[in-house]
Amino acid sequence: MISALLDLKRADEEGLVAQLTSQLRSLIATGRLGKGRTLPSSRRLANDLGVSRNTVTYAFEQLAAEGYLEASHGRRPMVTVDGERIEKTDAVAARVRASKPRLSPWASSLTQTDWPMSYQAQPRPLRPGHGDFREFPNEVWARCLRRSAVRAAKRELGPVNRTRLREALAHYLATSRGVRAKADQILILPSAQAALTLIAAAVITPGDDVWVEDPGYPGATAAFRASGARVFGMRLDEQGMQRIPGLAAPKLIFMTPSHQHPTCRLMSLPRRTEFLGLSRPGKTWIVEDDYDGEFHYDSRPVPALQGLDAHGRVFYVGTFSKAMTSDIRLGYLVVPPALVNTLEIAQRHIGLIAASHIQEALAEFVADGHFLAHLRRMRRLYHVRRDHLVEGLERHLGEVLSVEVPPGGIQLVARLKRGRADQAAVKRLVAAGVETRALSSLALDRPCDHGLLLGFAAWRESEITAALRTMVSCF
Repeated sequence: MISALLDLKRADEEGLVAQLTSQLRSLIATGRLGKGRTLPSSRRLANDLGVSRNTVTYAFEQLAAEGYLEASHGRRPMVTVDGERIEKTDAVAARVRASKPRLSPWASSLTQTDWPMSYQAQPRPLRPGHGDFREFPNEVWARCLRRSAVRAAKRELGPVNRTRLREALAHYLATSRGVRAKADQILILPSAQAALTLIAAAVITPGDDVWVEDPGYPGATAAFRASGARVFGMRLDEQGMQRIPGLAAPKLIFMTPSHQHPTCRLMSLPRRTEFLGLSRPGKTWIVEDDYDGEFHYDSRPVPALQGLDAHGRVFYVGTFSKAMTSDIRLGYLVVPPALVNTLEIAQRHIGLIAASHIQEALAEFVADGHFLAHLRRMRRLYHVRRDHLVEGLERHLGEVLSVEVPPGGIQLVARLKRGRADQAAVKRLVAAGVETRALSSLALDRPCDHGLLLGFAAWRESEITAALRTMVSCF
């Protein structure tokens, strides 16, 4: 009897209808109820199982809808599928699932990179690349968000890049970073990485040459390789990125001249002028990533490279994630005038669009002076934290590490002395609870530098002190 093949549990979280449907489906799929087999009536099966007739009726109706049964008024349900054929189909599907999927060359290479960082749990000291989001004026920001949300009901559908924010940004960048741009040259994007993706999609043809810093920012390499570019690493010296003599100019040059990532070195004016001389609108473009340009401690900030460009050759990329909070998910891109229309269309085609109410809230946050007030406070705070970390490293780990004191930024490099392997050191530190990154992991080619990339901005002095004690025990 069919009822003997069924086992319904009334205490099970899954309802009786779902249990009965699943078990009958399994009996049919495995061939135990063969094609053409007639099932008991709903009344008979309900009596045999001790359940309501509706329970059986609902199960029969579901299986009929799935094509397992043929059910009509006044007739008992009949199995309409061949269980053996289902088993063979399932076996083929299982083999397909087990086989390795065919991916693009770019997707196949993703598992071989350490970007983003492989340990993505709750950040621990001294993870680099972060500001202290605990110090952000969340109440002020919340008021801006609430007002923006209220106004959204009255606001007509506007441009993808909100005018108020573009105008506020144009003023801020001109006064603080020396950027020369009109408001309509600024695109608002979900992140700085989105800006790199957009640039790559718009100007790179597969096979084009791109120069990046080595060691440098892995996200740039990822974006350009995804567009089919041939990426070449340019070594650094004390003045920043070096050009290889005799090498023909590429389609695009990516650099972080104000705070080189990861070394925090400042590119000299002669070197900036040299690279600007290489660029030609439409032939060679420069992408300047000013990822933490808001933070300078020891002197007046050096103006952006873009401000030296009189011929529309430089893209300028920035983000609010370092200065405000990472979950704001807003970056921006200053586009050379000749490419504004093209990049705006590309932005919509790719879908790299930031939420309008966030843009409006941020425009208010900047226009009302909250952004600059927050930056001034963070500069003072991060300056103290940088000095605290430097002093602790030199006092407790001076025999092991050589510290490079950055003039700004949110992280620093401590180089390992006597040729120590930084990858092994990072593994020990992460296991002990101190997050850092190996300088060699940021090399495009064979690494020649070994050291630790240590963040200081996100961590209070007590947290830095505790991390230093852990580091001492690991060396």
